Amino acid sequence: MANRYLEDSFAPISEEHTLTDLEVTGTIPDYLDGRYLRNGPNPIGEIDPELYHWFIGDGMVHGMRIRDGKAEWYRNRWVRSPHVAHLLGEPPRPSHGGISPIGANTNVIGHAGRTLALIEGGVANYELTDELDTVGPCDFGGTITGGYTAHPKRDPDTGELHAVSYSMFRGNTVQYSVIGADGTARRIVDVEVTGSPMMHDFSLTERHVVFYDLPVTFDHRQAAEMTVPRGLRLPARLLLSALIGRVRIPDPITARMPSGDAADRRFPYSWDPRYPARVGVMPRQGGSADVRWFEVEPCYVFHPMNAYDGDPSEGDTVVLDVIRHAKMFDTDHLGPNEGPPTLDRWTVDLADGKVRESRIDDRGQEFPRVDERRVGKRHRFGYAPAVGVGARGENALLKHDFVGGDSRTRSFGAGKALGEFVFQPSSPDAAEDDGVLMGYVYDRASDRSELAILDARSLDQVAGIQLPHRVPAGFHGNWVPSS
Repeated sequence: MANRYLEDSFAPISEEHTLTDLEVTGTIPDYLDGRYLRNGPNPIGEIDPELYHWFIGDGMVHGMRIRDGKAEWYRNRWVRSPHVAHLLGEPPRPSHGGISPIGANTNVIGHAGRTLALIEGGVANYELTDELDTVGPCDFGGTITGGYTAHPKRDPDTGELHAVSYSMFRGNTVQYSVIGADGTARRIVDVEVTGSPMMHDFSLTERHVVFYDLPVTFDHRQAAEMTVPRGLRLPARLLLSALIGRVRIPDPITARMPSGDAADRRFPYSWDPRYPARVGVMPRQGGSADVRWFEVEPCYVFHPMNAYDGDPSEGDTVVLDVIRHAKMFDTDHLGPNEGPPTLDRWTVDLADGKVRESRIDDRGQEFPRVDERRVGKRHRFGYAPAVGVGARGENALLKHDFVGGDSRTRSFGAGKALGEFVFQPSSPDAAEDDGVLMGYVYDRASDRSELAILDARSLDQVAGIQLPHRVPAGFHGNWVPSS
């Protein structure tokens, strides 16, 4: 059976590279001094294409060092989970801070002078060197246990990382945490939810934390099949059904959970039509009892674009710009393929207790980003690559103007595929779209990728850093400045 997440732009690569003689077209802006890093799944070892889920591939971080208008180096490195280290014939790194069936594969950030490869669902995160070699698991100095999240939000005023973490081992709670500029947690709050949802992301405003409690939940049937020998699956299903989403599984049980065959890459979360769809709004300094819950139409949100507190003159509201999927992991359990996701605006009216849902753009799009200086604040611009097939599909980048009320499209031409693009301003005080957008673009004809650097205002390409190989379609990345 063919698996689209092992072919074409998704196809994994089999080597780690260190390249210093990089071809550059155009002119790299002099103000770029740092590393563009991006993480994504790149499975190693035997894979069963009938079972492989895109989210379960071993993490590989790709990095580009840019300084003085030059691309000094490119490196790609697998994140050394025990499984990856074993297959590469290397001694295992110590394991703590979460279970480690795969190398952290979802995001990569810089914080408190460290480079961190991130993943969710209770799986261990890893610290990397500046050159992307694995140091070991990261639990923020022992202050975060049971895993973290792939989507922390950095408060642009304080530099703190806010996060909401989920895991099937947390019972019917998710964990809100604040990591200080020193790299350790200064606040942790457990928030009660309906069951055991896959809460991939959350939203942050200047005054609120927003939780997305939506109908993709832990599937005890899938989990039993991927972790338990055949003869024990029925009792395992009954145990998991009784425990998951109701009570925490004690640590001794967690420690004994089998990791399954490396070739069995099933994903243990599925669409649950009986699960209520709702968003929760909590004051930043609040607790679980302070969360107010608001019903929304059943759907799933991987990635909000941004959120902000509404103008007080227009009422007490929280505005959420989100990428909305009508369903997720309902008919396709190998990856996110349940129809085109749209850009929607949800306005949470805290006074009347309702959410007003409206459509901003009905074109398929995902991996939205804004200027990181606007996280939690009212934004004017947002960027998202189109997803889908055809002339308006996966070869285009969309720029949304929420003040002008329109959008622009930059097509990269036939045979190209692109993922998330990250904005970096030309200076700390530059206007919101005065800077560049950076992201990998794959060319099917040559089976090679380039790091495209675009003028954020015009979407014209100002530079391209050429690679002699493919960078597989992946997830998230960030610009990490040298300072």
